[in-house]
Amino acid sequence: MNLPFTLEREQWVPRPLDEVFSFFSDAVNLEALTPAWMRFRILTPQPIDIGAGALIDYQLSWHGIPLRWKTEITVWDPPNCFVDLQLKGPYRLWHHTHRFQASAGGTQILDSVKYMLPFGVLGRLVNTLSVQRNVEEIFAYRHQKVSELFGGDQKTETGHP
Repeated sequence: MNLPFTLEREQWVPRPLDEVFSFFSDAVNLEALTPAWMRFRILTPQPIDIGAGALIDYQLSWHGIPLRWKTEITVWDPPNCFVDLQLKGPYRLWHHTHRFQASAGGTQILDSVKYMLPFGVLGRLVNTLSVQRNVEEIFAYRHQKVSELFGGDQKTETGHP
């Protein structure tokens, strides 16, 4: 059975829930949270009206290989949650749940990503050898950038198949 991999991250920032949700729900800000080596670029014309059913096209580079990615916002519950689902891109599955909770005078940011690579057992091997580490590096970079932008530095992380 080929189960998805799961990556979970939590981070507290000393900023109000509405401000944090507003930042994360603006697709333009994703560029600031993505490492430069990925050459991440939004292709969808701006401004993007984010909400359930919104489609966003991206271009990025993965180890020098140019890729296109199309995301659909499948859940939209401001200021608590939104979900993006990859419709086209390098993964067989990429389902990213973004949750936000008011907590201790700030906001707890909770990310849960379920992903699968194509090619069955070979994809699982490639994940173990490379992709999982890259995904973790991307989220570590994101944590650092969020800390720089909003302050705070509390993090809990888990990653498992």
